[in-house]
Amino acid sequence: MTDKPSVIRETDDEARALARRLLRSARYVALAVIDPQNGYPSVSRVLLATDTDGSAVILVSALSAHTKALHVDQRVSLLAGEPGKGDPLAHPRLTLYCLAEPVERESAVHDRLRARFIARHPKAKLYIDFPDFRFFRLVPQSASLNGGFGRAYLLPGEDFRIAPASAGDLSGREVEVLQELVSTKPELAQELATSRCGQKPGKWAFCGVDRAGLDLICGDLLVRYDFACHVDSRTELYLELSNTVNRIP
Repeated sequence: MTDKPSVIRETDDEARALARRLLRSARYVALAVIDPQNGYPSVSRVLLATDTDGSAVILVSALSAHTKALHVDQRVSLLAGEPGKGDPLAHPRLTLYCLAEPVERESAVHDRLRARFIARHPKAKLYIDFPDFRFFRLVPQSASLNGGFGRAYLLPGEDFRIAPASAGDLSGREVEVLQELVSTKPELAQELATSRCGQKPGKWAFCGVDRAGLDLICGDLLVRYDFACHVDSRTELYLELSNTVNRIP
C-alpha cells in the first residue's frame, strides 16, 4: 500500500518570509481563546502590533471576555491575512499559536509597547491609558501557513523571533530611532512603500522599526519592508536604507 503524499510542503525561506510578513503587516487579527465557562474556543477581533522581538502585541480591556480567558489559560491563537478579489481561500493566511504574557503597566516594556502601538493605531490614544486596559505579548510557539491552494506549511515559533542585537546601539532604542526616521526622513517612507512594497502613492509614514525591518502605514494600509539582513546599530540601519534608496530606479 502506497503512502499518500503529504499536503504539507517543506518550509523554505520564501514561506518563512511570507508568514512573517502576514503577521507584521496585520493591523488586526481574529483572536481565539478558551472560554473558561464552557471550554469552547471563543473568537474575537483585536487590534495588533508587534514587539521588537517579533512577538505579537494586543491591547485589551479587563472587561472583555477574551481578557478574562487569558488570565485562566494563556494558550491563544490568531489568524492573520486579508482576502482579496475572488475566492477568499486563494489568498494567504497564517494561524499562529502563542502563549500570552501580561505586561505590567509600570514597566519599561509597557512604555515601549505603548509607543509602538500608538504609532500603528493613533486613535488608541483615546483609551490606551484607561486603568482597565493592558497589553499582552503573544509569544509565537508554532504556526500553520496557507499560502494559497496547494501551499501549506508548518513553522516553529523560532521562525518569527527577532534576536536582540549582540552589539550596537539599536537594541532598546527602537522607539527613539523611529522618531528620528519620522522627523528626518519622511520622504523615504513613500519611496519604500511604492518602489519596494508595491503600494500606490499616499501619505506613507514610518510606524515601526526593529532589527529585521520597517513598518509603513498610510491610513488603513500597513505594509512591512524587510531588511536584507538584521541590523545592530543606527549606522547599519541608515546604511541599509541608503543602499536601498540607491537601488530604487
